[in-house]
Amino acid sequence: MAGEGATLEYTPTWVVALVCSVIVSISFAVERGLHRAGKHFDKNNQKQLFGALQKVKEELMLLGFISLLLSVGQSRIAKICISKELSQKLLPCKKPEEDKSLKDNSHFQFSFTGRHLLAGDSAAGDYCSQKGKAPLMSLSALHELHIFIFVLAIAHIIFCLLTIIFGTMKIMKWKKWEDQVLEKDYNQDQVIQKNYTAVREHDFIRGRFLGVGKADAFFGWVHSFMKQFLASVNESDYITMRLGFITTHCKTNPKFNFHGYLIRALNSDFKKVVGISWYLWVFVVFFLLLNITAWHVYFLLAFVPLILLLAVGMKLEHIITELAHEVAEKHIAVEGDLVVRPSDDLFWFKSPRLVLFLIHFILFQNSFELAFIFFIFAQYGFDSCIMGQVQFIIPRLVIGVLVQLLCSYSTLPLYALVAQMGSSFKGAIFTDQTQQQIAGWAKSAKMAKKKGSTHAGSSHGGTSNPVATPSPKSIQLQSLLAKGSSSQQTNLSQGKPEIVEE
Repeated sequence: MAGEGATLEYTPTWVVALVCSVIVSISFAVERGLHRAGKHFDKNNQKQLFGALQKVKEELMLLGFISLLLSVGQSRIAKICISKELSQKLLPCKKPEEDKSLKDNSHFQFSFTGRHLLAGDSAAGDYCSQKGKAPLMSLSALHELHIFIFVLAIAHIIFCLLTIIFGTMKIMKWKKWEDQVLEKDYNQDQVIQKNYTAVREHDFIRGRFLGVGKADAFFGWVHSFMKQFLASVNESDYITMRLGFITTHCKTNPKFNFHGYLIRALNSDFKKVVGISWYLWVFVVFFLLLNITAWHVYFLLAFVPLILLLAVGMKLEHIITELAHEVAEKHIAVEGDLVVRPSDDLFWFKSPRLVLFLIHFILFQNSFELAFIFFIFAQYGFDSCIMGQVQFIIPRLVIGVLVQLLCSYSTLPLYALVAQMGSSFKGAIFTDQTQQQIAGWAKSAKMAKKKGSTHAGSSHGGTSNPVATPSPKSIQLQSLLAKGSSSQQTNLSQGKPEIVEE
């Protein structure tokens, strides 16, 4: 029993202690690192990044639960038997001949999993073969699926972190434009100074307006498609959209730190993007199902995130172009600075949130593609039938890297800016401290209303006491945080709280 298949009873105690120490040390180091990162985010009032960290912990906990289920249930799953005819359908690779099976399966002994499962597979196979059937899934296949799920989740988290880091670095370059605007001497009673601007001579219009007509509309889309590869956002774009946002949502605070708001909003969106939602797991299951030999599904799959990313980038650029066309087609000259009008009508299905959903799907799909290539290469080698021929592998790798770079340096920063051109603003418009105060006031107002309703309902037959209602200020604050709708054209100067300047 002291050989390869030795149980814990016949394993040297120093080996058990050593392996246990290494596993516990690595796990503890990761846990302490996440804990210190959380304390750092909390200390610096980076609530959005702290929330994203909590999301990462949730994903790790989900991975642990999946790992536990696979570890506990693998022996039972391996003893589920199906007919041999059914086990031969929808195979990802052509099954080798019987006399070559041992040779073809020898990679299990040298794969990066480092576990010898041949004995367990033989036992499960014998159990089903005695019934004239085949096992539903071998122990080796179960363990490889276990590893693949882990690699996929970790790859998604890592690629999302890289995307948000590089995207934030690009957005930080815009801070110089914000500082230039804030250095100007604004009149606090009005945002727009009383001067006249020739619309067609404005840098924003000259860079975006191509004329009126069907041909110009077509070239507008072509221009938007090409611009996402070059300077997706320039100074005139940033300053014009910044003024449009401030004029619409916080007119009384012309020195509002729009750049800080973009960073807070992007960090808040990152908390949603880093997670793996249920529909993304459904997507994984769907494409695992279609991984059939000679179909080359994964080669076609590599083009999905690229096509979606190019479409999203083109649409975001075209929204800026539409803002320019709306002003240029209606005015020759305007009094004051050129101001654009944000609207949800500019977005697909009038939903700016749809763009975030697509970016989430693109990042996950690209992570899935790269994680799958890495897993197959490490597990089976470069010559695996799942990898396909070289002409299928190289384009997949190139597309994966291209999607990651384009999303990080172009699409994500572009989304951070253009997403603010909707009819509503986000809760990140307030600083973290202000958001906590508003949430506290809204909670107090709700509790006061609930207590008042209970007190009024308990009085019978006598003079009913008036129902306690929250103050108008509490209602207004609750509405601002929950809806953030610009359709009401909130005037923050009329007894309502002004946006806190950072």
